[in-house]
Amino acid sequence: MNNLRTCNRPISGFLLLFVLAFILPCGLPVYAQEDDDDFFIFDEEDDSPSIADPFESFNRISFALNDKLYRGILKPVARGLRVIPAPVRNSGANFLNNLGTPVSAINALLQFDLPNTGTELSRFVINSTIGLLGFFDPATDLGIVRDNEDLGQTLGKYGFGHGFYLVFPFIGPSSLRDLAGRVYDADMNPVNEKLDTGEIIAINLLGAEIAFSLDQDTYEAFYDGALDPYSFFRSAYVQNRAGAIEQ
Repeated sequence: MNNLRTCNRPISGFLLLFVLAFILPCGLPVYAQEDDDDFFIFDEEDDSPSIADPFESFNRISFALNDKLYRGILKPVARGLRVIPAPVRNSGANFLNNLGTPVSAINALLQFDLPNTGTELSRFVINSTIGLLGFFDPATDLGIVRDNEDLGQTLGKYGFGHGFYLVFPFIGPSSLRDLAGRVYDADMNPVNEKLDTGEIIAINLLGAEIAFSLDQDTYEAFYDGALDPYSFFRSAYVQNRAGAIEQ
């Protein structure tokens, strides 16, 4: 279960993380679900964790609570949103993705990745103008493909380890390093300067529901098919974060 690989794009919706950043204003946006075909490649021979988990008992309780919240409230609401045509929901997801592009550009610059910095800035300008405030994604059509960066990845590239694994009620899996990264990403995002906490929560909640509505129950398939869902998603989190740092 530990031999997971990531695809070369941001993981979104509930498929890997429990994307509930709407409870705490840890930054924008929540990313929408894309095609699932290459989401995970894994085998189940190695079951050892690759991250310290000293709070496993608490984390398992949070994990179970989040699963019930997702299945009982969030996914039913998301299924209701499917009455809205998918292109309209994708436009909403594009808008939220675009709001997070400045943070990605800043992190690319902090990593001295100048080509990616230029790519992210170009995407933001093109999608904010030609793409009508980001509701459309002409940058991708022009071959300028998003490569999302966050401060957790930046710290990882500079050699900072995870610290230890954490699963928060209502928020989902993280690590000490990535939690710190999310907080500072929120501070770096110029969009957040124009919003109060309630507006940030509302926007992230909307983004989460849009992502769930575009997802075809992939989370449930992985959860229900795993011998130990908690260990599976812990491994998935660690290895997807490692893949994001390496790319």
